[in-house]
Amino acid sequence: MVITASCASDSTNHPASAPAGSPARAAPRTASFRVEVTGHGPPMILIPGLASSGDTWTTTVERLRDRYTCHVLTLAGFAGVPPIQGPLLPAVEAELARYIEAQRLARPVIVGHSLGGELALEFAADHPALVGPLVIVDSLPFLGVVVNATTAEDAKPTIEKIRAGMGAQTQAQYEAVTRSGAMTKSMVATPADHQRLIGWGVASDRTTVAEAFLALLGTDLRPKLERITGPVLVIGTWIGWSAGPGAPGRETFLQTFHDQYASLRQLHFVMSETAHHFVMFDELPWFLGQLDGFLADPDAAVRDRGFPAQ
Repeated sequence: MVITASCASDSTNHPASAPAGSPARAAPRTASFRVEVTGHGPPMILIPGLASSGDTWTTTVERLRDRYTCHVLTLAGFAGVPPIQGPLLPAVEAELARYIEAQRLARPVIVGHSLGGELALEFAADHPALVGPLVIVDSLPFLGVVVNATTAEDAKPTIEKIRAGMGAQTQAQYEAVTRSGAMTKSMVATPADHQRLIGWGVASDRTTVAEAFLALLGTDLRPKLERITGPVLVIGTWIGWSAGPGAPGRETFLQTFHDQYASLRQLHFVMSETAHHFVMFDELPWFLGQLDGFLADPDAAVRDRGFPAQ
């Protein structure tokens, strides 16, 4: 069973199921995300990252669709989905809450990659009664650390400089930079997957991408983590970000994950030793093994936080 729909406030636009073999059905209005629903069983929501398609999760869904009903999102303005007016991330959070209630999804598992992981964390902190276990793939509660900020306030001057530079960029310049692959080369291990990221980026709305990225840099979810009540699997990477002289090594990344997730009460952390940012592309069997092990008994998994003794 596969259904596609655009999320809007009218709950009639969110079919929960359809007869096997029925054609895909699209809702008449476009809002903050598009949904494709596949499989049967308990609900799972999968959210991709910045400028990424829901196809991020294709191989993951192939593994899970016999056990879960997978609701795969592609956010507005990303990978060919039309953009919306106004800030994207608050709109996604509000509409996702309405979607879960309209579909009567009972505490769905939420899986989020990168930006999708931050969305999942904030959603779980703001709506703890609506969600089940979380799987956060290579995402940090405070991304501002990448611009050497220690707080959201510290990040503001850098954010404004980046906003000015991005704002001066023309569409042609955006496409040229995206096609060059300079910003995405370290995120995947193979040329074919890199071309996939480039294609998604070119098909994304540059204003939406810029504003979503800057919103992530300026948002610090660390104070909210203690409000998340359910078990959380966090999957980290390091090798893709550690190329070149002077680049941070594994221990730096391990410490960063440890420190940023310190206030999350129920956590199990694992680190891939070989995958780049798109773990589900680079190390699919390992990724699926971590996912299966956690989902088999999330409460048991979080008895071990997964970090070396400090």
